[in-house]
Amino acid sequence: AAMAARCCLAARFHHIHGANIRLDTSRTRATRVESFANGLCFSQEPLAPGQIFLVEIEEKEAGWCGHLRVGLTAHDPQSLAAVPEYSLPDLVNMGDSWVFAITRSHNRVAADGEEALAQARCPPWEPFLLIERVRIPRDALVGRSRPGRYSHILDDLYRTNALPATARRSRIGVLYAPQPDGTADMHIVINGEDMGPSARCLPTARPLYAVVDVFASTKSVRVIPVEYDLPSLQTLCRLVIERHIIHRLAIDGLDLPPPLKSFCKHE
Repeated sequence: AAMAARCCLAARFHHIHGANIRLDTSRTRATRVESFANGLCFSQEPLAPGQIFLVEIEEKEAGWCGHLRVGLTAHDPQSLAAVPEYSLPDLVNMGDSWVFAITRSHNRVAADGEEALAQARCPPWEPFLLIERVRIPRDALVGRSRPGRYSHILDDLYRTNALPATARRSRIGVLYAPQPDGTADMHIVINGEDMGPSARCLPTARPLYAVVDVFASTKSVRVIPVEYDLPSLQTLCRLVIERHIIHRLAIDGLDLPPPLKSFCKHE
């Protein structure tokens, strides 16, 4: 309950941000209004251990090279004399900041045997994503493009139900998991898949804010609140259905009420 309350409060952007960023009135949507840089954003509050800061890519902009960048920083945004132009390398060069660029082919890199162990511990139809001792409801983590005329061409939805990391409606989150030695590992989660520790030995004695750099071809992102509670019966039904179908468009052929079909297709 405490985690759920904290997540609701933190699920928006800080009022301190890059010069080219415009926030909506709720501070849950950040749009870069010009150029390709000065798009740095931060979470409103420091993250709690195991709390994910999740965003969905809403708009893309052609003509630029590079994509969204995410990470963590121990710098309080209000303490910055000026918001850096770039997260990489400017913010990282200030120290106590850990940021990574998201790429279209972003894949989890695991040590030998770790991938199989992780999959055995948390198969894709489980309602929770397990990251060490952190349990995150998987349902909100997975981005889906709406079925359309060319959806099977534009992304991998036709075969795998999954979006490329940099596509519109893709969901990307960052969190830190405490370690026994008092430090923490930073994890990036892309469409419900843990990419593994992206940085280790982060200091937990200082508050850690999420960093979201709306960079280059990523034009607009929206914060997605994550509720740390039990999955609903609807969600459990959807997980069972997804486990037994080849791809999402096959749901249309099932003998289900239309509202449940739409829910199962993430519409």
